[in-house]
Amino acid sequence: MNSTDTPPPLPRHRPLLDPAAEYGRWVRERPLTRISLWGDLHPWLVTRNEDARAVLSDARFSSENVRPGFPGLQPTPPPRTPGQLFAMDPPDHTRLRRMLIPEFTFRRVEQLRPAIRKITDELLDGLVKQQRPADLVEHFTLPLPLLVICELLGVPYADRDFIHRQAAAFATVSAGPEAMRAGWAALFGYLQELLAAKAGEPGDDLMSKLAAERVATGEATSAEAAGMLVQLLIAGHETTASMLSLGVVALLRHPDQLAALRADDGLVPGAVEELLRYLTVVHIGMRRIATEDVEVGGVTVRAGEGVVVALQAANRDPAVFADPDTLDITRDAGQHLAFGHGLHHCLGQSLARAELQIALPTLFRRLPELRATGPAEEFAFEGRAVHGVRELPVAW
Repeated sequence: MNSTDTPPPLPRHRPLLDPAAEYGRWVRERPLTRISLWGDLHPWLVTRNEDARAVLSDARFSSENVRPGFPGLQPTPPPRTPGQLFAMDPPDHTRLRRMLIPEFTFRRVEQLRPAIRKITDELLDGLVKQQRPADLVEHFTLPLPLLVICELLGVPYADRDFIHRQAAAFATVSAGPEAMRAGWAALFGYLQELLAAKAGEPGDDLMSKLAAERVATGEATSAEAAGMLVQLLIAGHETTASMLSLGVVALLRHPDQLAALRADDGLVPGAVEELLRYLTVVHIGMRRIATEDVEVGGVTVRAGEGVVVALQAANRDPAVFADPDTLDITRDAGQHLAFGHGLHHCLGQSLARAELQIALPTLFRRLPELRATGPAEEFAFEGRAVHGVRELPVAW
């Protein structure tokens, strides 16, 4: 690229089950390349799996999205918001994240599996009573993770329409910064009110524990606690709902893989990892900014330069995954980065895995003749930070 050339834009659109075509070319030819975001902001795009891991585990790359030059989702830098773990560095990130870890350990999530199975069965009982075709998103893939995260946090599921509407507003990048901030602010205010109520009348849930054990003791402010809860509430259902919906589409379109999964329950954990790799629903990239000069993949990223880590490219890196554009539930997909890497790896990944491992095989066992009644591409999200479909009409 000549010095006078404008770097290519970050791809905004993608096919339903695959990354944008540019990523396949870049991961082979230009593992680190300049891209255009807003105006004259030209951060580096990281596409190789090895380089992605290096950036996401290097403390010289900051997550603070208020830093000048940060490659954010919008051209206007956001205000500093309490409790936004994804936009924080240590020591504050470490202090706040430690408060949440006990509720998301593997052991704690294993204790939740019976409740997840019960919710799954009850939702499927309701689905089969619907007139066909029925919307799988409305009746199954969205309410399942939303019910689970509401129960875990102590949020009334009766408020689900409000919660999902505001979460969707925050996740819709194309709506602009004001709409995104309004969605976050609405949930923030809502959860601050619930936190105050829990302080006086605690229950056996994460919000009550934060109110009684962290806010009341001065370890965290109510604003920090509410900010963390907003993030958990959004991430705890948006991503898993999309993974469930697209996972169903992917398996229906690969009948050999679905048949293998049905024939052997032992394939379920590996199948979930492969679907996470193959689909990579969080497709806007992990954003960082260098605080000093760092060499990545033979390229020097200067202090003050932004970096966008393309997870969907790293998860299709042929140096790590043979025939990466093929869905193969028998492969070892353990090197995928669907949950990120390093300090900011997804706190709820064990919960998401449990939901996927329970929901997908149960759905196909209960409804062995499940089929989509039309092309799911018609319902694909546009301009969303999490890739997926708003509807999925199915019959059986």
